[in-house]
Amino acid sequence: MGAFDTLRIAGSSLGVHQTWLDTLAHNIANVNTARPTDQDAFQAQMLITSSSAGGGVEVTGLAKSDPEGRMVHNPSHPLADENGYVRMPEIDMSSQMSQLIMAQRGYQASVQVTKNAQENYASALQIGRG
Repeated sequence: MGAFDTLRIAGSSLGVHQTWLDTLAHNIANVNTARPTDQDAFQAQMLITSSSAGGGVEVTGLAKSDPEGRMVHNPSHPLADENGYVRMPEIDMSSQMSQLIMAQRGYQASVQVTKNAQENYASALQIGRG
């Protein structure tokens, strides 16, 4: 592993975890998005990732949840059909929150790896100068 591979790999991890956090925030923000029954429900997004050729990780795409969603009886909702139903997204809030914690911890770990690598490289430069 080259001298700056650690920074590159940790940087790729930071990028993926930030994208994961953004995606989860988007899903959580839309957990109560109602649609008329003749339209698709809000579709939660899930990251597709893979390891990159030189090490690290990258986002290779986004998958979406089922557009069918779930039908909820709420006759007072302005988008309700003649039977009182609206289409809601099929989002499990506890799963989203668990993933949010994992993404935050992964991001924090990547930040720490980056800080440690920078400190080590700075120390190595000082030794080389001294």
